[in-house]
Amino acid sequence: MRTPLYSFLFVIFSSVGYAQTQPVYQDKPYWQDYSIKFYADKPNGDLLEAQADRNGAIQILTSKGDLLHPHDGQFLYPGTLQPDNTFRFMKDKKLTALGSYQQQFVYLSDQVVFANAWAGKLFSAHGLPNAKFFQGGPDFTFLVSDGTSLNLLKDSKSLWKGSLPGDETVAIRYQPGANQFWVLGKKSLYTLSVSGTKLTKVLDGAGFTALDVTNQGKKVIVGTNDGYLEFDVATKKQVGTVRRKLPWTEITAVAEVDGKLWFGSTKGAFALRADGKFDYYNGERWLPGDEVTHISKGPKNSVLILTKAGLGQICFKQMTLYDKAVFFDNQVRSRHIRVGFNSTLDRMEKGNLATGYLDDSDNDGLWTAMYLGGEIFRYAATKDPEALQNCRESLDAMERLYTITPVPGFPARSFERSGHMKELSDSERWQHASDKEWDWKSTTSSDEVIGHIFAFGAMAELIPDKNLKSRAITLIDTLMSHIISHDMYLIDFDGKPTMWGKWNPAYVNSFPTNVGDRKLNSSNITAMLQTAYHFTKKEKYKKKLLDLMQKHGYLTNQMRSMNEIGKAPADADEHAKHMSDGWNHSDDEMYFVGYWGLYRYALNDTLKAKYKQQIIDHWQAERPEKEGAWNIFTALTGTKEFDLNEAAWYLREHPLDLIDWSIQNSHRKDIELLPENFRRQTTKEVLPPDERPIQRHNGNMFNLDRKGRSGGSENSAGDIWLLPYWMGRYLGVISAPVK
Repeated sequence: MRTPLYSFLFVIFSSVGYAQTQPVYQDKPYWQDYSIKFYADKPNGDLLEAQADRNGAIQILTSKGDLLHPHDGQFLYPGTLQPDNTFRFMKDKKLTALGSYQQQFVYLSDQVVFANAWAGKLFSAHGLPNAKFFQGGPDFTFLVSDGTSLNLLKDSKSLWKGSLPGDETVAIRYQPGANQFWVLGKKSLYTLSVSGTKLTKVLDGAGFTALDVTNQGKKVIVGTNDGYLEFDVATKKQVGTVRRKLPWTEITAVAEVDGKLWFGSTKGAFALRADGKFDYYNGERWLPGDEVTHISKGPKNSVLILTKAGLGQICFKQMTLYDKAVFFDNQVRSRHIRVGFNSTLDRMEKGNLATGYLDDSDNDGLWTAMYLGGEIFRYAATKDPEALQNCRESLDAMERLYTITPVPGFPARSFERSGHMKELSDSERWQHASDKEWDWKSTTSSDEVIGHIFAFGAMAELIPDKNLKSRAITLIDTLMSHIISHDMYLIDFDGKPTMWGKWNPAYVNSFPTNVGDRKLNSSNITAMLQTAYHFTKKEKYKKKLLDLMQKHGYLTNQMRSMNEIGKAPADADEHAKHMSDGWNHSDDEMYFVGYWGLYRYALNDTLKAKYKQQIIDHWQAERPEKEGAWNIFTALTGTKEFDLNEAAWYLREHPLDLIDWSIQNSHRKDIELLPENFRRQTTKEVLPPDERPIQRHNGNMFNLDRKGRSGGSENSAGDIWLLPYWMGRYLGVISAPVK
């Protein structure tokens, strides 16, 4: 149901306040997918088939002949499969298969084909005590098989009997246009003409497992235990070879649903896209289990994917990006605000949102700054008073990071109520505040600081509220005065620089020129000093910046191309080697968050032009990741080319479910793995966000797997999704919703 990228990208060109025009994504509705899961509560037997009728009812059949139905499930709140006692007098029927005929439930027992629809008049004896497959044809004819024998019948009368010579039936489908059945054996494919009652072999093979008639009767798709093949109905020939470039090749189910081809496998389900690639539904983000047993059309634009562990109902809903922003805003405000911080809901029990607690983090200040930045852009774009109130509450939390420590201008990483240090992460880093009711976390790092400056600068520029603007500027001045007065170091409560809070030339220029920290720290401190000077007009900030640029080479450092960044040379010290053992995606986050102050508050147009060159050089290196935030941050330079298509793709394809489920992709046969490399890019092409592990912008978008997770935490959309969306809205490269 998810449509290729180009189908949604409606682009126009309009002025956004720059000398040149930029493309604008027109926010029209697209199909957003999400899953409602129903776990099997100790079923009596294996789960075999799931069907839905025209009324939206869903039934599941087990190998013991029991009927189940879904109970009490909704998105993010899974339900269960419970015994279906709706028709109480069906219990004496020994059911062996469940089907759908004219959008009504039809049942196969050891004696008859029957239904409760049509006033119960369908009741056709088949004479195969071990029957387990059946399919409806024209005018209530049914083809039934026990695996060995076949019986075409109507109203308990046999119209034809036969078998597959030397083979065993595994699936049956009916093709209305040709008035014929397709019968699949383990090693052969046959047609059975209803009018001529003639069984004809059309294909030999091996390892056949599933089939469906697709493309309006033009193709038959046959699943195997190692890929699938296409059979052309008109030419009666196989098309090409067995296709194995799939997420997984052990096919267990094939179904065409609303014109889209779906496959079940022993490692999840996947759907064929128009571009020939696949949407992959794997792990508990989508399914109760990965071993798929059946796929069918569900009610209201959904697909039913039955697994050994339960039912996954993949739903498709038309949404705009704005609709998604509203959904995520509710997610953040209802579950992820801890004393004003943008926090993670942690220690949940298998995705149960009612069981977790809001956890402290090393980066409470950074994640909150990024969420605050998004809300600032939201207010600037919409003037929504709710966004302004969110800004107030986030600023309250960030402001207290400065007032809770005993060191002027030194922000805490986080704060929490006292008496629980041993229960907090990195308990040795926590200190008692002067207010005995609170403790605070020390060792604040440079990524926190650059995040603070980004948010405070955006607030000082874009929020008209005088109180908020004044407080933001005061915080900028307080922090930067601390750094300048301590010789370009961030000094902790113990009088020592923190591990990463170092912008002094003796530290920065100690790195070889090709080690990223030399470039990063130069770029970040430039942005920070420019922001401080822009809003305070205090000459000390401008003077220090010019000193770092002219005497210590900071401009040269930051203008060095990303193509030159790599591992430290053999004669470098151990710290430089450790800091350059591979590409650091947290550094990317620090760079791009800092680019707001670097470009926006440049001292002059000459520097601004250089910064634009620097930003675009970095963006070029990041393009394979299709990282929505970095593409949107690049747009602030006014460049026409910033991969708007990919930014919109990131926002659309990001899952609504932000729970940290186990995810596996490294087994896939449809990805091209790359040799180990400095950038840690694992595949030639990045996977969509809804197929890879949930992660923040400081993660590697080419991470394929995350093992050992069982829904223990839920990430906030505040920094992950809302920041790039609202920044895009403010910059004018994403339109308001277009219905």
